[in-house]
Amino acid sequence: MRRHECLCYALRMDSMARPLATPGPAPASAPGIDPRLRQELEELVAQMCTAINEPKRLMVIYALGDGPRTVNELASILGAPQSNTSQHLAVLRNRGLVDVERRGSHVVYALRYPKIIEAVDLLRGVLNEEISRQHALRSA
Repeated sequence: MRRHECLCYALRMDSMARPLATPGPAPASAPGIDPRLRQELEELVAQMCTAINEPKRLMVIYALGDGPRTVNELASILGAPQSNTSQHLAVLRNRGLVDVERRGSHVVYALRYPKIIEAVDLLRGVLNEEISRQHALRSA
């Protein structure tokens, strides 16, 4: 399986999403890019990238990686107001990354797809490698 397919699988949240593009000749109108892959990447950006493009939401994802938490617990971890934390949770919930469960008088949030942390860790690894590469170029 190609690397971009693994990332797409890791981030796929919608069971109705189209299957991943299979290798094959690209149409003449888009050399080198399968139209199904192009569409999937557009959906990836619209759904997932907009959900994780804010540092506080990434922190929420990592905090939920340790287990379910209430909004107040998350607000305390983030050092953010409860209302702001709730807004971030709403975005993550609307994008399908977070589940909500009522436990008595508490509302508890949990990651629907814990593998999202693996996907973000891959991106962090790429960023760290690029930072190291640029630092080495400046030091040379």
